[in-house]
Amino acid sequence: MPAARESLLDAAYAALARRPWSAVRMVDVAAVAGVSRQTLYNEFGSKEGLARALVRREADAYLAGVERALATHGDARERLTATAEWTAFTARDNALVRAMLTGCWSERLPSPTLSAVPSSSAVPAQRRADGPLPSPGDFVAMVRDRAVAVLSGPGALKSDTAELARSCELVMRIALSCVAAPPGEGGVGDLVRTALPRPQAV
Repeated sequence: MPAARESLLDAAYAALARRPWSAVRMVDVAAVAGVSRQTLYNEFGSKEGLARALVRREADAYLAGVERALATHGDARERLTATAEWTAFTARDNALVRAMLTGCWSERLPSPTLSAVPSSSAVPAQRRADGPLPSPGDFVAMVRDRAVAVLSGPGALKSDTAELARSCELVMRIALSCVAAPPGEGGVGDLVRTALPRPQAV
């Protein structure tokens, strides 16, 4: 992403931490980013376009973290545990990710429509975020499918892959339940390890 675009998204995210989205002004976002308001409109087209791009960026960052969790840990059970912990941690610390994963958008947050939106904006298509945004169910499916792709070995049997997919989805749903109702001592990791007690179970 161009530096100005990234700076604008950072400024919008910082503004959202201090005030409701309805009170975030485009002129203030541009000023904090050190660019003109016209540059902001050239990049995003509108405040709705800025909101959609911000939500898309946070979704992409969450999914990049899922990829890291799946790639950097030992056996399948530990990789899935790391994925669940990343999900719960990120949702706790990032209100936009929490809203995307749960579908619970508070009044403080932008609430862009999940479906694709038609645009007559002059902003180039590759910079707009007019396409559909992921729903909570989409996130479950995306994380499940990425986990299966990483964890299933070449030549895996179809029955083994189906069982792995069920385990991956279970882990994601445990993580989401921990977002809604944070667990006590032991946290999400203990819950996942209990649900998947043996490496061969996944």
